[in-house]
Amino acid sequence: MEETLIILKPDCMTNRVAGEVISRFEKAGFEIVASKITQLDGAILREHYAHVADQPFFPQIEAFMSSRTVMPMILSGEDVIAKVRDLLGPTNSQEAPKGTIRGDLGTDMMRNVVHASDGPETAAAEKKRFFPDL
Repeated sequence: MEETLIILKPDCMTNRVAGEVISRFEKAGFEIVASKITQLDGAILREHYAHVADQPFFPQIEAFMSSRTVMPMILSGEDVIAKVRDLLGPTNSQEAPKGTIRGDLGTDMMRNVVHASDGPETAAAEKKRFFPDL
């Protein structure tokens, strides 16, 4: 079984759609291996978004992602990384088709409800970052 990391973002928590998002993952057959509610700080956000931390838009990402608690989770299942990304739809919620999580619940590029690992190496690093004791 493959594992992936997802983060229910601040907009997901503010809009009280975490249960709906989790339900969609469970209905797709994925198991929740770990979850927690946490407040992200600048250090973990700079590490998590290292690939864009030097970009002029990073302060907006940092402000948004630290604006309230989030819910990181590890999901397990067959081909979970690709299947979760299919369920989510494109990163930009405005381009995501209805029926996808982002198409139904997101609003834009940043407020897109859920972060998800994009590959096995990223998933391994992100799981270690958010769940170092597992």
